[in-house]
Amino acid sequence: MTWWQVAQPVVRGSAVVLSGFQTTHDRRIIGLMSGTSADGIDAAVILLGEKDDGLSLDVLGFDTVAFPPGLRNRLMEVSDSKTGRTDELSRLHFELGELFASAAFVVADSAGLSMEEIDLIGSHGQTVQHLPDRKNRFGVETGATLQIGDPSVIAQRTGVVTVGDFRAADVARGGQGAPLVPYVDYLLFGHPEKVRALLNLGGIANLTVLPVDPKPDDVLAFDTGPANMLIDAVARAELGRDMDADGAAARRGRPAENLVADALVMPYFERPPPKSTGRELFGDRCASDLVRAGREAGLSSEDMLATATEITVRSIEDACRRFVIPVVTRLDELIVSGGGARNGFLLERLARVLAPAEVSTSDDHGLSSDAKEAVAFAVLADRTVRGRPGSLPGATGADRPAVLGKICLPG
Repeated sequence: MTWWQVAQPVVRGSAVVLSGFQTTHDRRIIGLMSGTSADGIDAAVILLGEKDDGLSLDVLGFDTVAFPPGLRNRLMEVSDSKTGRTDELSRLHFELGELFASAAFVVADSAGLSMEEIDLIGSHGQTVQHLPDRKNRFGVETGATLQIGDPSVIAQRTGVVTVGDFRAADVARGGQGAPLVPYVDYLLFGHPEKVRALLNLGGIANLTVLPVDPKPDDVLAFDTGPANMLIDAVARAELGRDMDADGAAARRGRPAENLVADALVMPYFERPPPKSTGRELFGDRCASDLVRAGREAGLSSEDMLATATEITVRSIEDACRRFVIPVVTRLDELIVSGGGARNGFLLERLARVLAPAEVSTSDDHGLSSDAKEAVAFAVLADRTVRGRPGSLPGATGADRPAVLGKICLPG
C-alpha cells in the first residue's frame, strides 16, 4: 500500500467553533506547501503560541512527500496555456486535495500525533497560473492567480479546519498575491541591530528585507527571478537528473557571459517592486531557450549549469543593488532557505557577490531551510482563523493588508 492510499476519513463531529481559536493559547498546526518545482508536498507540524514579545514556535515534525509518478508532467501540461484543459484541471484540483490530505496524515504520524490532536491546517496548494498583472476586460480590471488542491477535500478527509487559497484576497486588494511568506519572516526574523534579508531559493527566488527593528510597513519583499526552476530544468536536459546536487556540475563549469547578459536584460529584472513571477516567465520554455543557445555555442553540460546558476546569482545581486541598498543603505545578513540552500556552490557565489553581508541558512537560526515555507503557511492559517491580516502591502502592492484564505470546515 502506498502513502497516498492510506488516508481515511476522520469524523470529529460538527461542533467546530471558530471562536475557539481566539482563546486557545497553544495550537498544533499543519502547514502544506507544493512549490513551483511541482515534485512533491512539504508538510510541517508546528506548535504555535504567543508570548509578550512575539510568537513561540516549535517544529514538531517535517516531511517531504513525493508526488506519484507522472503527476508533475500532468501539472506542467495543465499549467501551459497551449496544452491545458479545464477537465484535466478540475480532476487535478480534487486529486491534489486528496494528496495534500494524505501528506497531512503522514507528517502528523511522523510527529507522533493523531489527527485529533491537530487544531488547524494551512495549505498553499499548487500554483498552476500566476497572472498578477492587472488587465481590463469585460469592464473590470484585475490580476489573477490559481492554486489547486481543494482545501474542502483536505478538511473532509482530516476532520480538521483547513485554510487554503491564500493569494486571492491580496489580488482582490490590488496586490500581486505574492510573496506571502514575508509576513512570517517579519514575525520570526526581525533583529534590533541588523539589516537582514531572507532569501527563499525555491523554483523562484524571493527576497524579504527587514530593516533594523522592523515594523510591518518597513518590510520590502519581491521575487527576484529564477532559482531552482531554471537550474533544475537545465540539469534535467543536460545531466538527465532532477537537479545539480550541491552545484557540483556548475562548480566545474564556466558561465557563458553573453548568455548571462542576454538573460538579465529581460524587462522583469528592471521592474521595481512590488512584483512577483512564476513558471509563466522562467519555466521550461525559458530553460529550453537557454539550453538551445548553449548547445549552439558548443557549451559543455558543466558550462550550461554554471550559466544557469550565474543567472540566478546575478539576478539576486542586481535586485539588491537596484532595489534594496537604496532603501536600507546596507545589508548585514542574508539568510537562505528553500531547496537552493543545499546548493553549496550557489551559496558560495552569493556570499562572494554580496560581501560583506554574512550568508547563512535558516537552519543556522533554528528553522529548517526545507520546512520554512510549510511552516509559514501554518502561521498564516492561524492568523486567518483569528481574523488577522497575513499580507504586507509593501511586499505585494495591495492597497491594504488582507485576511488571507478561505476557511473550510469539516463535517
